[in-house]
Amino acid sequence: MAKVMAISNQKGGVGKTTTAINLAAGLSAAGKTVLLVDFDSQGNASQGLSAFFTEDQPTVYSVLMEGVPVQEAVVRSEANGFDILPANLALAGADLEMDKQGAGKEQLLSRALEPLRDQYDYILIDCPPSLGLLNTNALTAADTVLIPVQCEYYALEGITQLLITIRLVQHTSNPGLRIEGILMTMYDIRTRLSVEVAQEVRQTFGRLVYQTSIPRNVRLSEAPSRGLSIFQYDPRCTGAQKYQALTEEILERARQEGSHE
Repeated sequence: MAKVMAISNQKGGVGKTTTAINLAAGLSAAGKTVLLVDFDSQGNASQGLSAFFTEDQPTVYSVLMEGVPVQEAVVRSEANGFDILPANLALAGADLEMDKQGAGKEQLLSRALEPLRDQYDYILIDCPPSLGLLNTNALTAADTVLIPVQCEYYALEGITQLLITIRLVQHTSNPGLRIEGILMTMYDIRTRLSVEVAQEVRQTFGRLVYQTSIPRNVRLSEAPSRGLSIFQYDPRCTGAQKYQALTEEILERARQEGSHE
Protein backbone atom coordinates (compact mmCIF):
# COMPACT_ATOMS: atom_id res chain seq x y z
CA MET A 1 0.00 0.00 0.00
CA ALA A 2 1.50 3.32 -1.08
CA LYS A 3 2.45 6.03 1.34
CA VAL A 4 0.86 9.23 -0.01
CA MET A 5 2.91 12.33 0.70
CA ALA A 6 1.71 15.85 -0.12
CA ILE A 7 4.46 18.40 -0.73
CA SER A 8 2.78 21.62 0.30
CA ASN A 9 3.26 25.25 1.23
CA GLN A 10 0.82 27.95 0.15
CA LYS A 11 3.74 30.29 -0.57
CA GLY A 12 5.11 30.06 -4.09
CA GLY A 13 8.79 29.79 -4.94
CA VAL A 14 9.80 27.65 -1.97
CA GLY A 15 10.98 24.65 -3.98
CA LYS A 16 7.88 22.43 -3.92
CA THR A 17 8.17 21.20 -7.50
CA THR A 18 11.96 20.86 -7.37
CA THR A 19 11.56 18.77 -4.22
CA ALA A 20 8.71 16.69 -5.67
CA ILE A 21 10.67 15.79 -8.83
CA ASN A 22 13.98 15.07 -7.13
CA LEU A 23 12.53 13.19 -4.17
CA ALA A 24 10.55 11.03 -6.62
CA ALA A 25 13.76 10.34 -8.53
CA GLY A 26 15.71 9.66 -5.33
CA LEU A 27 13.12 7.20 -4.03
CA SER A 28 12.99 5.50 -7.43
CA ALA A 29 16.78 5.14 -7.48
CA ALA A 30 16.50 3.54 -4.02
CA GLY A 31 14.33 0.81 -5.54
CA LYS A 32 10.90 2.23 -4.67
CA THR A 33 7.99 2.42 -7.11
CA VAL A 34 6.87 6.04 -7.30
CA LEU A 35 3.99 8.05 -8.78
CA LEU A 36 4.29 11.85 -8.87
CA VAL A 37 0.92 13.63 -9.03
CA ASP A 38 1.21 17.11 -10.53
CA PHE A 39 -1.60 18.95 -8.74
CA ASP A 40 -0.59 22.49 -9.69
CA SER A 41 -2.34 24.13 -12.64
CA GLN A 42 0.97 25.68 -13.70
CA GLY A 43 2.01 22.13 -14.59
CA ASN A 44 5.66 22.79 -13.80
CA ALA A 45 6.37 19.22 -12.71
CA SER A 46 4.80 17.88 -15.91
CA GLN A 47 6.84 20.29 -18.04
CA GLY A 48 9.99 19.62 -16.05
CA LEU A 49 9.61 15.89 -16.76
CA SER A 50 8.51 16.26 -20.40
CA ALA A 51 5.31 14.41 -19.47
CA PHE A 52 3.22 15.55 -22.43
CA PHE A 53 3.38 13.68 -25.70
CA THR A 54 0.02 14.42 -27.37
CA GLU A 55 -2.44 17.32 -27.17
CA ASP A 56 -5.36 15.08 -26.20
CA GLN A 57 -3.46 13.30 -23.43
CA PRO A 58 -5.58 12.92 -20.26
CA THR A 59 -4.48 14.84 -17.15
CA VAL A 60 -5.38 14.86 -13.47
CA TYR A 61 -8.19 17.27 -14.43
CA SER A 62 -9.58 14.68 -16.86
CA VAL A 63 -9.60 12.14 -14.03
CA LEU A 64 -11.24 14.38 -11.42
CA MET A 65 -13.75 16.31 -13.49
CA GLU A 66 -14.37 14.22 -16.61
CA GLY A 67 -14.37 10.68 -15.22
CA VAL A 68 -11.35 9.40 -17.15
CA PRO A 69 -9.91 6.30 -15.40
CA VAL A 70 -6.76 7.32 -13.57
CA GLN A 71 -4.72 4.52 -15.17
CA GLU A 72 -5.28 6.12 -18.59
CA ALA A 73 -3.73 9.42 -17.46
CA VAL A 74 -0.55 8.07 -15.85
CA VAL A 75 2.59 8.60 -17.95
CA ARG A 76 5.95 6.84 -17.53
CA SER A 77 9.04 9.05 -17.26
CA GLU A 78 11.53 6.50 -18.52
CA ALA A 79 14.51 8.83 -18.15
CA ASN A 80 13.75 9.43 -14.49
CA GLY A 81 12.44 5.99 -13.49
CA PHE A 82 8.99 6.86 -12.13
CA ASP A 83 5.41 7.59 -13.22
CA ILE A 84 3.64 10.94 -13.35
CA LEU A 85 -0.02 11.96 -13.35
CA PRO A 86 0.32 15.22 -15.31
CA ALA A 87 -1.48 18.56 -15.05
CA ASN A 88 -1.97 21.59 -17.25
CA LEU A 89 -3.87 24.89 -17.15
CA ALA A 90 -7.22 23.08 -17.30
CA LEU A 91 -6.74 22.40 -13.59
CA ALA A 92 -6.99 26.13 -12.84
CA GLY A 93 -10.79 26.01 -13.11
CA ALA A 94 -11.16 22.88 -10.99
CA ASP A 95 -11.40 24.80 -7.70
CA LEU A 96 -14.63 26.48 -8.79
CA GLU A 97 -16.03 23.31 -10.34
CA MET A 98 -15.28 21.31 -7.19
CA ASP A 99 -17.00 23.90 -5.06
CA LYS A 100 -20.29 23.24 -6.87
CA GLN A 101 -20.16 19.51 -6.11
CA GLY A 102 -21.37 19.69 -2.51
CA ALA A 103 -20.68 16.81 -0.13
CA GLY A 104 -17.48 14.87 -0.72
CA LYS A 105 -15.79 17.55 -2.79
CA GLU A 106 -12.69 17.35 -0.54
CA GLN A 107 -12.26 13.65 -1.35
CA LEU A 108 -12.19 13.71 -5.15
CA LEU A 109 -8.43 13.17 -5.40
CA SER A 110 -8.40 10.57 -2.63
CA ARG A 111 -11.05 8.51 -4.43
CA ALA A 112 -9.28 8.94 -7.78
CA LEU A 113 -5.98 7.65 -6.41
CA GLU A 114 -7.50 4.67 -4.60
CA PRO A 115 -7.05 2.21 -7.53
CA LEU A 116 -3.32 3.05 -7.62
CA ARG A 117 -2.43 2.70 -3.96
CA ASP A 118 -1.54 -0.98 -4.30
CA GLN A 119 0.71 -0.32 -7.30
CA TYR A 120 3.29 2.01 -5.72
CA ASP A 121 5.46 2.36 -2.66
CA TYR A 122 5.15 6.15 -2.70
CA ILE A 123 2.70 8.61 -4.23
CA LEU A 124 3.96 12.21 -4.06
CA ILE A 125 1.56 15.11 -4.65
CA ASP A 126 3.04 18.41 -5.87
CA CYS A 127 0.50 20.84 -4.38
CA PRO A 128 -0.52 24.28 -5.69
CA PRO A 129 0.71 27.45 -3.93
CA SER A 130 -2.71 28.25 -2.47
CA LEU A 131 -5.10 27.16 0.26
CA GLY A 132 -8.15 26.39 -1.91
CA LEU A 133 -10.01 23.18 -2.63
CA LEU A 134 -7.15 21.71 -4.68
CA ASN A 135 -4.87 21.91 -1.68
CA THR A 136 -7.61 20.55 0.61
CA ASN A 137 -8.06 17.61 -1.78
CA ALA A 138 -4.33 16.91 -1.71
CA LEU A 139 -4.19 16.99 2.10
CA THR A 140 -7.29 14.78 2.33
CA ALA A 141 -5.68 12.22 0.02
CA ALA A 142 -2.33 12.28 1.84
CA ASP A 143 -0.97 10.27 4.75
CA THR A 144 1.68 12.88 5.48
CA VAL A 145 2.75 16.42 4.48
CA LEU A 146 6.28 17.45 3.60
CA ILE A 147 6.64 21.22 3.98
CA PRO A 148 9.41 22.97 2.02
CA VAL A 149 10.33 26.30 3.66
CA GLN A 150 12.50 28.93 2.03
CA CYS A 151 15.12 30.52 4.27
CA GLU A 152 13.55 33.98 4.37
CA TYR A 153 12.08 36.32 7.00
CA TYR A 154 8.46 35.22 6.62
CA ALA A 155 9.20 31.49 6.69
CA LEU A 156 7.48 30.80 10.01
CA GLU A 157 4.41 32.78 8.98
CA GLY A 158 3.97 30.50 5.95
CA ILE A 159 4.30 27.34 8.04
CA THR A 160 1.80 28.66 10.60
CA GLN A 161 -0.86 29.26 7.94
CA LEU A 162 -0.36 25.77 6.52
CA LEU A 163 -0.54 24.18 9.98
CA ILE A 164 -3.93 25.83 10.51
CA THR A 165 -5.12 24.26 7.24
CA ILE A 166 -3.68 20.86 8.23
CA ARG A 167 -5.55 20.98 11.56
CA LEU A 168 -8.76 21.88 9.74
CA VAL A 169 -8.35 18.92 7.37
CA GLN A 170 -7.61 16.64 10.34
CA HIS A 171 -10.87 17.70 11.96
CA THR A 172 -13.01 17.46 8.82
CA SER A 173 -11.81 14.93 6.26
CA ASN A 174 -8.51 13.23 7.19
CA PRO A 175 -7.96 12.64 10.92
CA GLY A 176 -4.84 10.53 10.29
CA LEU A 177 -2.94 13.26 8.46
CA ARG A 178 0.44 14.09 10.00
CA ILE A 179 3.54 16.09 9.17
CA GLU A 180 6.24 14.09 7.37
CA GLY A 181 8.87 16.76 7.90
CA ILE A 182 9.95 20.35 7.28
CA LEU A 183 12.62 20.96 4.64
CA MET A 184 14.71 24.14 4.59
CA THR A 185 15.27 25.22 0.97
CA MET A 186 17.38 27.88 -0.79
CA TYR A 187 19.74 27.69 2.14
CA ASP A 188 22.93 29.74 1.88
CA ILE A 189 25.33 29.12 4.74
CA ARG A 190 27.22 32.32 3.79
CA THR A 191 24.30 34.56 4.70
CA ARG A 192 23.33 35.41 8.24
CA LEU A 193 19.66 35.42 7.26
CA SER A 194 19.66 31.78 6.10
CA VAL A 195 21.43 30.63 9.25
CA GLU A 196 19.12 32.62 11.56
CA VAL A 197 15.92 31.46 9.83
CA ALA A 198 17.04 27.83 9.88
CA GLN A 199 17.88 28.11 13.59
CA GLU A 200 14.50 29.67 14.34
CA VAL A 201 12.59 26.97 12.45
CA ARG A 202 14.61 24.22 14.16
CA GLN A 203 14.00 25.75 17.61
CA THR A 204 10.26 25.94 16.90
CA PHE A 205 9.71 22.54 15.28
CA GLY A 206 12.58 20.44 16.60
CA ARG A 207 12.88 16.94 15.12
CA LEU A 208 10.25 17.65 12.47
CA VAL A 209 12.92 19.63 10.60
CA TYR A 210 15.16 17.51 8.38
CA GLN A 211 18.89 17.60 9.04
CA THR A 212 19.33 18.03 5.29
CA SER A 213 18.90 21.54 3.87
CA ILE A 214 18.67 22.25 0.14
CA PRO A 215 21.04 25.00 -1.05
CA ARG A 216 20.63 27.49 -3.83
CA ASN A 217 22.11 25.59 -6.76
CA VAL A 218 22.05 26.63 -10.40
CA ARG A 219 22.07 23.01 -11.62
CA LEU A 220 18.76 22.40 -9.80
CA SER A 221 17.29 25.28 -11.81
CA GLU A 222 18.66 24.00 -15.11
CA ALA A 223 17.59 20.34 -14.86
CA PRO A 224 13.84 20.83 -15.65
CA SER A 225 14.68 22.47 -18.99
CA ARG A 226 16.11 19.07 -20.03
CA GLY A 227 13.16 17.07 -18.69
CA LEU A 228 15.41 15.48 -16.07
CA SER A 229 15.77 15.19 -12.34
CA ILE A 230 19.01 16.45 -10.85
CA PHE A 231 20.27 12.85 -10.56
CA GLN A 232 20.10 12.37 -14.33
CA TYR A 233 21.24 15.92 -15.16
CA ASP A 234 24.25 16.34 -12.88
CA PRO A 235 24.56 13.59 -10.26
CA ARG A 236 27.78 15.02 -8.82
CA CYS A 237 26.53 18.54 -8.10
CA THR A 238 25.69 19.80 -4.61
CA GLY A 239 21.95 19.79 -5.35
CA ALA A 240 22.02 16.08 -6.23
CA GLN A 241 24.05 15.25 -3.12
CA LYS A 242 21.56 17.09 -0.91
CA TYR A 243 18.47 15.46 -2.45
CA GLN A 244 20.20 12.10 -2.09
CA ALA A 245 20.76 12.89 1.60
CA LEU A 246 17.10 13.93 1.98
CA THR A 247 15.94 10.67 0.35
CA GLU A 248 18.09 8.64 2.73
CA GLU A 249 16.80 10.64 5.71
CA ILE A 250 13.16 10.02 4.70
CA LEU A 251 13.79 6.29 4.18
CA GLU A 252 15.59 6.03 7.52
CA ARG A 253 12.64 7.69 9.29
CA ALA A 254 10.33 5.22 7.54
CA ARG A 255 12.48 2.32 8.73
CA GLN A 256 12.32 3.62 12.29
CA GLU A 257 8.55 3.84 12.01
CA GLY A 258 8.50 0.27 10.71
CA SER A 259 6.97 0.98 7.30
CA HIS A 260 8.10 1.28 3.65
CA GLU A 261 11.48 -0.18 4.53
